[in-house]
Amino acid sequence: MLLLGVSIVVIIATIAMPMMAIKASSKENPKPKIEDGVISKNTSVQLDGESTVKVFITAENKVEEVDLEEYIISVVSSEMPANFETEALKAQAIAARTYLATKKVKPCEKASGGEICDSIHCQVYMNKESRIEKWEGSDGKGNWEKIKAAVDATKGKVLSYDGELVMYPQFFSTSSGKTEKAIDVFSNDLPYLVSAESSGEEIAPKFETDSNINTDEVINTINTKYNKAGLTRENIKSNIEIISRSESGGVKEIRIGNEKIKGTDFRMLLKLNSTNFKFEITESEVKFSCKGYGHGVGMSQWGANVMAKEGQKYDYILKHYYTGVDIVDLEFK
Repeated sequence: MLLLGVSIVVIIATIAMPMMAIKASSKENPKPKIEDGVISKNTSVQLDGESTVKVFITAENKVEEVDLEEYIISVVSSEMPANFETEALKAQAIAARTYLATKKVKPCEKASGGEICDSIHCQVYMNKESRIEKWEGSDGKGNWEKIKAAVDATKGKVLSYDGELVMYPQFFSTSSGKTEKAIDVFSNDLPYLVSAESSGEEIAPKFETDSNINTDEVINTINTKYNKAGLTRENIKSNIEIISRSESGGVKEIRIGNEKIKGTDFRMLLKLNSTNFKFEITESEVKFSCKGYGHGVGMSQWGANVMAKEGQKYDYILKHYYTGVDIVDLEFK
């Protein structure tokens, strides 16, 4: 999912996960049954397997078995700044543990026989020693212990909805002041991923960002991906048009020449920080102004930290961003 916002990362890959916590008709996302190795109860979610994680280490091209909670410490330290409030770190730990649980149900296709990979495709993972070394100029051991305490305080806890494991525990870096509905971004209508207010994020470093992209680069990038777009220097100004926005301000659909595509696809194509963008086309470049950082669905990490600073506990934070969820125990059978 980047250190803060990878999630975003992470996150895009998760849209392919099977749906369990919702009723769905999508053939790509069938609802798992008991024989798929998961049983849900009101106070716990039970999975087949053991409380270890089979992580595919990309750089070494091998699968490594890691203690589950040790894995979560590493992921939280990679996905959220150590100087964030403890309650925000706890919320992140539960979201990360929930995501891991989904990979025990449906392993990552890039994990080469493991359950989950160590890159932003899933969740960023590195061993304790490497993680501590990455905290240059700060108290690495102290940071690890702080995050470990947050993970320990939520040991074994995951998110459930309607008695079943939440299969899309999305999170991202920074909202524009309001999170997005899943259906407006990923096309999956998930009852626990609806729009939520997320105020106070103006302090985030990427709350508002600008990026300028060479006009020819924009034309070539779009035409290469969408050969019916037919963009040229002569027609580009009249052939990129925002068709609709979500209630949160994100672009839902945009017209590029003779093509209509989702705002999230346009964002990914041009590597914009969010779908909440405006643009101005000049002779030499296209100027994009974005609000927020990441896909905008689920828990905003900076928003969670703002809530924690205001005195809210991790359970309140999670239930604010994931509507109607419960926090339950993850058990193995």
